[in-house]
Amino acid sequence: MSDYKKSLAKRIRYYLLYQLVRFLIAVSNSIPRITWLKFCGSLGRLGYPFATQTRNLMIKNLTIAFGNELNADEIRALTRKTFEMLGKNAGDILRATQIQTLADLEKILVTHNLDIYERAVTRKKGIVFLTGHLGAFDLQVSNMALRGVKPNIIGTPIKDKRLNKLLWQQRNKYGAVAIERGKETFRLIKILKSAGAVALLIDQDTKVKSRFVDFFGKPASTPVGATILAMKTGAVVLPTSIYLGDDWMQHMTFFPEVPMRDTGDEEADVVYNTQALTTVLEQMIRAHPDQWVWMHDRWKTRPGQEIR
Repeated sequence: MSDYKKSLAKRIRYYLLYQLVRFLIAVSNSIPRITWLKFCGSLGRLGYPFATQTRNLMIKNLTIAFGNELNADEIRALTRKTFEMLGKNAGDILRATQIQTLADLEKILVTHNLDIYERAVTRKKGIVFLTGHLGAFDLQVSNMALRGVKPNIIGTPIKDKRLNKLLWQQRNKYGAVAIERGKETFRLIKILKSAGAVALLIDQDTKVKSRFVDFFGKPASTPVGATILAMKTGAVVLPTSIYLGDDWMQHMTFFPEVPMRDTGDEEADVVYNTQALTTVLEQMIRAHPDQWVWMHDRWKTRPGQEIR
């Protein structure tokens, strides 16, 4: 296939995906939420036998993570469940575009350990919210923004400009600020030193400054942005996670601060602190393994290939 045909095919795929997302957003609030989530979960289950490449990558990654704990049949069952939960959580994110107030959000989301965040605010040191691609993770931004936190969210843009605009409009909707990963570093430092807040996800293998740390028993190239920002500013690092419970409610939890080590050996401290943050994220994923993005090629980078 020529480059032109490949480019055309990609543009058509993105156009169809954009139209599908717009259609699903329009439909999502026309039926009861639980019915909608069940429907989205069924779409996820339907995708399991057909999405061969995605399914095989998920099985490969789940085997890396749980091969010593689960047999092949259990890993396949967890893969099928993950497809279903991805559908349900995506359904909630689409439906949440119609939420206007904190009261609206609290009809579907319960916040746990809010006092941890409130105590961190009183210290006026800035807050680095550490989270991952677990559950309906974008709802955490909505929750914090509607409570007046207004975090700056660091993320990688979607390749299609229309889809990216939809995503960033939602993230900015309640006063949060979406910032492209790898940009505005000095601005972020200034925000944290002014007792502001930044939210970062460090659970994926991306083309940013990284170090290898242990993740599910295997070295994984891991972004060090959260570590460096916290070390340079003295900001409090607060992990957060979200998952869809059996009660059909989204549950967002604030976890205790992860202290940053500072021995004067910057390189050793960056690796040590990034490992500490990654260990917390692994614990979150282990608690709800069917709601993490196992289709991401988490261990693709090899030692020596990371950006330093």
